[in-house]
Amino acid sequence: MYTRFKNFTVLILKIHRCIQKIKIEEIAKYNLKSSHVSCLYYLYKENTLTATELCDICLEDKSYISHSLKYLEANGYISCDSTVKKRYNAPLTLTETGKELGALIAGKIDSVFLPASEGLTDEERATLYRCLTQISDNLEKICKNYEKA
Repeated sequence: MYTRFKNFTVLILKIHRCIQKIKIEEIAKYNLKSSHVSCLYYLYKENTLTATELCDICLEDKSYISHSLKYLEANGYISCDSTVKKRYNAPLTLTETGKELGALIAGKIDSVFLPASEGLTDEERATLYRCLTQISDNLEKICKNYEKA
């Protein structure tokens, strides 16, 4: 069990660190942080999202997303429909500058993500994601038991 735990946690951590490093290196020239990448990417792919929806997609808390969105709006990458009473539920869209950067980010993600899964067949990739989803679901159930205690 020790080896399984070690292999699993080390591999997941290494993958996460590599993704963070790539985000930081690729986005630094735009004076952005890795936290901004996900917001820009998902807004680019979805066209319109609320801050609440971004929290759900990015699995981040409100303050994290709020800070990212405030910076992105102040720097002209996103716009917000301020007619909505609760700004957190206001539709967010990319400006033209944001769309250009979103396209660049999407291209960079593709250029890294595709080679990262080289050597895997479509069936192996589907099995990998199915297994990771099952592990994630199981761990979430376990975590909920800790919250109840």
